[in-house]
Amino acid sequence: MRQFYTFLACFSTLVTAFAQVEPVQQDSVVIATDSVPAFADPYYREDQFYATINYNLIQGKPEGYSQYSFSTGLGVGFLRDMPLNKRRNHSIALGLGYSYNNIKHNLAVTQENGKSIYAIKDEGTFDKNKLVLHYLDVPLEFRWRNSDSISHQFWRVYAGFKVSYLFYDKAQYKPNTGGNFKTINDPNINRIQYGAYLSAGWNTWNFYGYYGFTPIYDTAMIDGERLKMHTIKIGLIFYIL
Repeated sequence: MRQFYTFLACFSTLVTAFAQVEPVQQDSVVIATDSVPAFADPYYREDQFYATINYNLIQGKPEGYSQYSFSTGLGVGFLRDMPLNKRRNHSIALGLGYSYNNIKHNLAVTQENGKSIYAIKDEGTFDKNKLVLHYLDVPLEFRWRNSDSISHQFWRVYAGFKVSYLFYDKAQYKPNTGGNFKTINDPNINRIQYGAYLSAGWNTWNFYGYYGFTPIYDTAMIDGERLKMHTIKIGLIFYIL
């Protein structure tokens, strides 16, 4: 019996020791797993997708021209980021996108003998008057940022040049006295647009400004003078990886 009690005492001591050691070993494994540092990817790229929202401000206006309500501009697209240095904070980016522009103004477009006629209308004499433009865009950007592959909150300044192809346009004029005039794919509009832009900001919020070099209309005339309207866009741009 004395040997049996001795055996029980030794067995109890081993079980207690094992029970005390096991949690420490488990905790050690967990700590080792959680302590792995974040890995910096030396081949990362930034800001592959973008979306813009802006106001279309018309310059080169004919006499009496004015805008009303909000002339909306929207855009989405993809940019291939191509870093130029080892830190990868200087790069160029080439992409493809789509932009939608809804310009609300008092320049009415009607048809006469198959030709487009342009005239300035007094505000309050029409229910609707707008010009809708749909473009395919090819932007090229030169980029500076202070980012890395771990943190995606950083300052950026991107300067770009954009070529746009107009694939669909519609001018709609609806006077108060009745009638609804629609001009689709006006041959007097420039199909190709060139412009420069700048985006700058921190993290999600980035200012966006665009200056169009090419007039909206090519051969359109009003009161014997050529229409020289071009667009300035002011708004926000959002980048997504």
